[in-house]
Amino acid sequence: MPYRREFILPPVVADLVAARNKLREHYKSASLKFTLDGNLVGDIGEAVAAEIFGIRLVCGNGTGIDGHAADGRSVQVKATGTGRGPVFRCVDTRADHLLFLDFDFESLGGEIIFNGPEHVALANMPEAWIGQRPVSKVQIRAADALVPIEDRLMREDVG
Repeated sequence: MPYRREFILPPVVADLVAARNKLREHYKSASLKFTLDGNLVGDIGEAVAAEIFGIRLVCGNGTGIDGHAADGRSVQVKATGTGRGPVFRCVDTRADHLLFLDFDFESLGGEIIFNGPEHVALANMPEAWIGQRPVSKVQIRAADALVPIEDRLMREDVG
């Protein structure tokens, strides 16, 4: 079976998007966007990754590890709803594995952009830096193309 990148967001996210859209309609004269971004998108990313890949999430915001796969690998989850690439901080502990998800909140779907060892995604980053550093969407897709199928986490949501 070929590796499937696309997924449908859970119905509870549809409820969130519908509520956001009601806010937009109510305040349309103010031209506010009410974008879903920041910590909320990150939390949705972790929850969706847990459903798709069976990851056991851990508490510990800011550690660089969001959970563990069934095989014990530590996992970092990154997500976007803006179409941009992931942003990284310099942390003491790197995860064994990285998942980067791109949400399309308008269509209530998403795509797995990167699924592989975190070091592959960060290969062009300096060893240390201050603040946050982005990896472009082109760079993260190129890094994903280097990941052999046996190094990917397998989806648990496929019947």
